[in-house]
Amino acid sequence: MSAAAPKPLLVVGAGIAGITAALEAAEAGQEVVLVEREPSVGGRVLLHHLYFPKLCPPSCGMEINVARLSRNPRVRVLTRSSVSAARRSGSGWSVTVRRGAQHVTEACTACGDCSRACPATVADPHNLGLGQVPAIRIPHVAAWPRRFALDRQACPPGCRACADACKVPGAIDLGARETDEQLEVGAVVVATGWDPYPVEKLPELGGGLLPDVVANVVLERLAAPEGPTGGKILRPSDGKPPRRVAFVQCAGSRDVSHLPYCSAVCCLASAKQALYVKEQIPDAEVAVYYIDRRAPGRGESMLSRAEAAGVRFVKGKVGRVRQGEGGALLLRLEDVDAGRIGDVEADLVVLATGMVPRGNGELPLPLPRDGDGFAIDDRAARVFAAGVARRPGDVAASVRDATGSAAKALGAARSV
Repeated sequence: MSAAAPKPLLVVGAGIAGITAALEAAEAGQEVVLVEREPSVGGRVLLHHLYFPKLCPPSCGMEINVARLSRNPRVRVLTRSSVSAARRSGSGWSVTVRRGAQHVTEACTACGDCSRACPATVADPHNLGLGQVPAIRIPHVAAWPRRFALDRQACPPGCRACADACKVPGAIDLGARETDEQLEVGAVVVATGWDPYPVEKLPELGGGLLPDVVANVVLERLAAPEGPTGGKILRPSDGKPPRRVAFVQCAGSRDVSHLPYCSAVCCLASAKQALYVKEQIPDAEVAVYYIDRRAPGRGESMLSRAEAAGVRFVKGKVGRVRQGEGGALLLRLEDVDAGRIGDVEADLVVLATGMVPRGNGELPLPLPRDGDGFAIDDRAARVFAAGVARRPGDVAASVRDATGSAAKALGAARSV
């Protein structure tokens, strides 16, 4: 009697951690199903303008992974999909994957005729809602699969403009519906990633109230060439370049009323973004207000680069941000080194908000969580966490962690 074929490995989430785990397992000979709820893979890494330590665009690393995915027959990628149910089945899992309606099929050639004909627009999700895009479009310039995506709910009643404009038979199916697919898998890697802490929960810092108070993730999009301002860092209120930029560290982090933990990357991210500003607007006054400077490993070099470019690092806690006169913002600052409390002015305030683990309570898997909501491996259940689903970290740390998670899951999936 021949031995049964090993069950595939399920990876949930196709950001950098999920892609890494899937590829490492597949290149070791394991069949993998990679499930992603968005229409394309890549996750939050592709929302960055540049990432450290090399300050290169995310496409330079992601395109290598996309090439590996596209040519590896052991990885099956399911986009617009999510895990809707799961139960233990023998030594593995029986999983239901709900596949969203595939209104644009694999026949799509990404010619763009449909998008040019589309009369409807939606807030651009890739640019965090900054600006409008057609309801049918390529999700972003680095999207893979290279296929258009349709927000069907935005279509006017009875509209068929995109389908009528499409010259490729079968590429657009306006009548597509959700479907469920059953999978038997040997182990699961959860790589659901993170969300930024909502600035709306920080009204004392102007979050959600003052247009020129933005989150650090928003500044990444403002600096990106494919972003809503074409890569120009401009004040949202008037579209003008800021002359005084303040970075507020630990915005909602290390705070018992918000996030009690440190997200590990915020100091380096602010130093990097301060360099964005100085490179675009050399005479801008840029200050980083911090509680502690935390830059593990060789990260100190990023802080040194920022200081050499003229960025001021001020040890002090910003307690409040309010609207001043003439469009200025007033920051109430406790300047520790100067030993005083006073107001400082800025034209643009960037809140360094922390990382919140995504998917708490959403996955139908018995995934243990620590006190901060990050996932913990359940080896007995063959469920493993990867990347920022496990702990806050940068891209390189997420890749390393995902490689380890793939190794653990691979051993579990192949064990009897």
